[in-house]
Amino acid sequence: MSDRTGNIKKLHDMVKDIRFAMLTTVEEDGSLRSRPMATQEFEFDGDLWFFTSADATKVNEVQHEHHVNVSYSEPKDQKYVSVSGTAQLIRDKSKIEELWNPLFKAWFPDGLNDPQLALLKVSVDKAEYWDSPSSKVVRLLGFAKALVTGKQIGNPGDNAKIEEI
Repeated sequence: MSDRTGNIKKLHDMVKDIRFAMLTTVEEDGSLRSRPMATQEFEFDGDLWFFTSADATKVNEVQHEHHVNVSYSEPKDQKYVSVSGTAQLIRDKSKIEELWNPLFKAWFPDGLNDPQLALLKVSVDKAEYWDSPSSKVVRLLGFAKALVTGKQIGNPGDNAKIEEI
């Protein structure tokens, strides 16, 4: 398995069960703005997809500055992922239909007939993840031991930077 294939598989495994991510864009004045976005269920191939309204503020921000960050967090499983990449608005009806789920009517009441319905595609360039495979009990015991002994917590889990997706 190539490094790229392995990196994509690792990221997919890390985020596949996390329902919401935080998308961070850059406003015109250079300040950062984050908002929650629903994660789409699909086979990750290096691109992330999010439904949006074509006239949403985030779309304007992405058209001004394409670089974005998407962060995922699942504290109960001690999984954290931060990805950076470039975003673009996609209005491809066939891709929208492919990713559509009737549950999205909560955000888009007109469903597939909504003229503003679009996708935000994030092409991932880099990522970093933190993963602690130990159970909660093992993590809590390690934390308590570190507090009592004054020594750094042992084996907090895996952390890796992925420089190429």
